[in-house]
Amino acid sequence: MTWGTNHVLNKINLCLKDGERIAIVGPSGTGKSTILKILAGLVLPSSGELKLFGIKQDYLRLDQVDPPDVRLVFQNPALLGSLTIEENVGFLLRRNRKIPQKLVKEIVKECLEEVGLFDVAEKLPSELSGGMQKRVSFARALISEDTVKELNKPLLLFDEPTAGLDPIASSRIEDLINKTNDKVKGSSIVVSHVLSTIERTSNRVLMLYGGKFRWEGSITDFQTTKDPYVFQFRNGKLKGPMQPREA
Repeated sequence: MTWGTNHVLNKINLCLKDGERIAIVGPSGTGKSTILKILAGLVLPSSGELKLFGIKQDYLRLDQVDPPDVRLVFQNPALLGSLTIEENVGFLLRRNRKIPQKLVKEIVKECLEEVGLFDVAEKLPSELSGGMQKRVSFARALISEDTVKELNKPLLLFDEPTAGLDPIASSRIEDLINKTNDKVKGSSIVVSHVLSTIERTSNRVLMLYGGKFRWEGSITDFQTTKDPYVFQFRNGKLKGPMQPREA
């Protein structure tokens, strides 16, 4: 994957099994979020092939009539400020005129309660705290146009979900990641620098540096390996194979 003349990803190969939960780790600027954007259909790879649910992706998500069920939870909740919480969470469902509005309200209410939010449906995002807004984004990730069919097993993408949060708030979000995964029974990828998030929400870890995967293994392997890339990342050492970016 290239941005202009800058090679961000270099012939990476990523296969995700049904129901698998993986974490992609590595220093800032190494291409982790770019991988999520490709999988979410926000950008297309400049070379190589992308398949989602076994179907080759040749078009951006916005250019597809029936895009694959991939749901991205951003570091920033990315809520529409002019819409109520109910309208934000039920946005996809409201586009489908075949779904009764009463049913939409019931589904939204259930999803908000799943993330521990009550009596906020009529509020605007600006009336909620940052942590509550982030939980709204998780409620939104529980919803798709196939929600009423209960047939979907989506791919969930979490981009730095606990960045900048205190340990208690991080634990709550980590619990929500696991709860959301359990609810939709899909696969997930978490991009994070936070060790507790990596260890609590995934069962396989991939280390990305210089546009390539340098290491992969289980959570136990991640905690015990002497691999120099993982060791430097876990311990925050300046000395090692990964050189810090210049400020």
